Amino acid sequence: MDSALEQALLQEPCGDSRKNELGCNGGEASLQRIEQLFKHYKDECDDAILEDGMEKFCNDLQVDPTEFKVLVLAWKFQAATMCKFTRAEFVEGCKAIQADSIEGIRARFSSILNEAKSEEKFKDLYRFTFQFGLDCEEGQRSLHREIAVALWRLVFTQNVPPILEPWLNFLTENPSGIKGISRDTWNMFLNFTQVIGPDLSNYSEDEAWPSLFDTFVEWEMERRKKEEDANCSTCPHTDGLCPSE
Repeated sequence: MDSALEQALLQEPCGDSRKNELGCNGGEASLQRIEQLFKHYKDECDDAILEDGMEKFCNDLQVDPTEFKVLVLAWKFQAATMCKFTRAEFVEGCKAIQADSIEGIRARFSSILNEAKSEEKFKDLYRFTFQFGLDCEEGQRSLHREIAVALWRLVFTQNVPPILEPWLNFLTENPSGIKGISRDTWNMFLNFTQVIGPDLSNYSEDEAWPSLFDTFVEWEMERRKKEEDANCSTCPHTDGLCPSE
């Protein structure tokens, strides 16, 4: 690609600062420039941006491929697969965020991240993340446990629920020997973070939670009890009892 054209694709074409905020033509991105931007990163043999092109794309955006911004951008592009943007996904995604250059996309990150903070939008992002993590070509119906742990940590970047770390520790230790996380378990965990308190006292096995949650709560309560007993055994006490606060 001609170096002058390449430089133009990396920069916002509109000189006016107000237009830089809105996109060219008062808010409408140029389809021609979006197509040129896509061609700059697309694979030589496949009509899609694949791993190498995605790495270059992220480098030009000055983001790490594994960071939250990239997940949110993939959500706005409605990408079906990790490390891949089809032509339709890229073009429609750029049109949706009204950006037709690297600088234009970078300028949209702030508003996209703020959008993802709303309860309804985050729910949509959260459910998208499960599908995004699947290998559709392999016909996967559940996330590998290690992938699910990484995606849970990533999707909750902006708002970490208190129960997240205990939950991820439980999955990492994996006392249940599970290999994958189903869509139902993934979706229900968001409800779990919203209605179950950090002390887990309002959790009930009689409610319609996935059985894995029962195991987690039992495991976590036992872990906390052992931790409390260990702390008690090392603190100054009288007649074998820890002093109250």
